[in-house]
Amino acid sequence: MSGALAWELIRPVVRAVAWLLILVAVIGAYVVIQSSRLRAADRRASAAQERAQRADNARREAEAARDLARAEVRVVTRYVGRVQVVREKAQIITLEVPVYVSPNADAACTVPVGFVRLHDAAAANEPAGQPAGNPDAPAEGVALSDVAAAVADNYASAHENAEQVIGLQDYVRALVGHCGR
Repeated sequence: MSGALAWELIRPVVRAVAWLLILVAVIGAYVVIQSSRLRAADRRASAAQERAQRADNARREAEAARDLARAEVRVVTRYVGRVQVVREKAQIITLEVPVYVSPNADAACTVPVGFVRLHDAAAANEPAGQPAGNPDAPAEGVALSDVAAAVADNYASAHENAEQVIGLQDYVRALVGHCGR
């Protein structure tokens, strides 16, 4: 067989192989381009999901802060109202001291210096220390009505403190409730 005849016989095969190679190259290029586009789309979708998640987290934090602020206002409002009631009652009690501890009772009862010293030490939350002089001696310038007024004032302070603690407990419960969400 001559070379021209052989070429005529393999020419369609070469042409088919060439077209096949071109087709494979085009399909390969298409696959590479499409996979690149898919990766870019995945990156954009991931970035969008992250932005959406951050926005959702920010919204939840803002809602929690709003709810906590509302709870705080309710707690403070209740606390202020309760303390106001305590103060009003304390003023009434203080005004009633002369009714219940009359000038006759003041004159009939001497307040011992030991009692005054112990009361003042308790108010300061300090030990009274060693007694100086006779603890049964009358305290000068201290009447029974003064003692009653001081005791009423101390109890009023204790009630105010109790209301403050209750208010703080309510606030902490609200805070824990919002943080627990």
